[in-house]
Amino acid sequence: MPVGGETKRVAQRGAPALTAVGWAVGAACTATILGTPYLRFGYHSPELHLVLDSVDACIATLLAYLLVGRLRRTQQLQDLLLVVGLSLLALVGLGVALSLHRLAEPTQQTLGVWLPVTLRTLASLLIAVAAVVPGRKLTGRQIRRGAVTVAAAALGGLALLWLAKDILPVAVTATPPASAQRVVIDGHPAFLAAQALSAACLLYASLRFARQSGERGEDVLLRWLGPGCALLGFARVNYLLFPSLYSGWLYTGDLLRTAGYACLLVGAAREITGYWARQADVAVVEDRRRLARELHDGVVQELSWIKSEARVLSRGVEGGATVKSILDASDRALDEARAAVDALGRDTDEPLGYALHRSARDVAERHDARVVVELDDAVLADQHQRHALTRIVREAVGNALRHGGADCVRITLEATTTGARLVVQDDGRGFDVEAAAYGNGYGLTSMRERAQRLPGACFVTSTQGSGTTIEVVW
Repeated sequence: MPVGGETKRVAQRGAPALTAVGWAVGAACTATILGTPYLRFGYHSPELHLVLDSVDACIATLLAYLLVGRLRRTQQLQDLLLVVGLSLLALVGLGVALSLHRLAEPTQQTLGVWLPVTLRTLASLLIAVAAVVPGRKLTGRQIRRGAVTVAAAALGGLALLWLAKDILPVAVTATPPASAQRVVIDGHPAFLAAQALSAACLLYASLRFARQSGERGEDVLLRWLGPGCALLGFARVNYLLFPSLYSGWLYTGDLLRTAGYACLLVGAAREITGYWARQADVAVVEDRRRLARELHDGVVQELSWIKSEARVLSRGVEGGATVKSILDASDRALDEARAAVDALGRDTDEPLGYALHRSARDVAERHDARVVVELDDAVLADQHQRHALTRIVREAVGNALRHGGADCVRITLEATTTGARLVVQDDGRGFDVEAAAYGNGYGLTSMRERAQRLPGACFVTSTQGSGTTIEVVW
């Protein structure tokens, strides 16, 4: 099967599978806690709790910074919402959490809880909205206006909470137990509603990101946002059942939350790796285009001059077999040089069918011949396969027109049950395959070697006076 298509299909299948694993882990941990009442899973460790908060916030900061660069390239609403949502989560874990430790004890039980829960709920809402608006483009002005609007709304909410800190109700009154003998759903109704809403938003976003990643298999960040949001959502479920988030107790919700951020960290690392790989590809493409320009302006022009001068000489030479050989060599050298210019200057993501059609047409136009193509766009190939197939087509069409005297060449590309099949058929004079009369045998050898490296095979059949058929299967 073509490598490019297979890789994309594997990526499309892997994205929902990763999200399913995230859901399975989160659901299994929650079910285990609820179904094992004597399992000890709560540990009082304010220091470790603070460490996990700081690590999670650092990951959120890294991912938000990465998405800022991505937002500059894509200018999509989805990336803007993710940037703001992750920035709020980072703000909670770093700035807010550390500053609230300086508050008085009563204020820590009110403002110290309501402030972070408000920011986390707003961040979850933004992530959920980001999951339902893929592909929507924004202008630079809209991006700045949207970021300012969300920031102003967040700051306004924080200012209201600060002004009302003396009248805020206590959000959580119960102390998390050291074991799961009973579920502790305790807290102000608004606090419980915020936790439930946050969990629902993250779990919904997980499903949406998994679906989008399945449709866009090449987006590695979306692939890891699915399981990451799933684990973060189940962490919120655990915080609803056992409200340990705003205490010194370490619970399963904290572990699930850190696991969710670890998935986001993997996504960030993969995105960074992919970014630098794309930068390298861009540099290679630019260098290829530079070489194509140099070949076109240098070698091709010189070969064209040699050909034109040899044609002039052939008019005044008796029995100019040598000059005719020079003309034939010039034609072949020009074709090779133009093929190199074409290969270097074209887009590496060009569809296979279009590349084959263009290559055959370029050769046929120089010999005033006709090309008929029947190309299946469903056949995929990677860059190396596409290059080999286009060179085989150029060689086959060129030989058919130069040596076979063909008036029409038919090219067929189709998918088969085992892979794909390319057929180049002409109506020329034909030749003796065993004697390898085609180009002294070098053309046939070159096509067969290129076909073997696909990997595949090349079959040549020809009959004197009935044309030639070249078939490549891979």
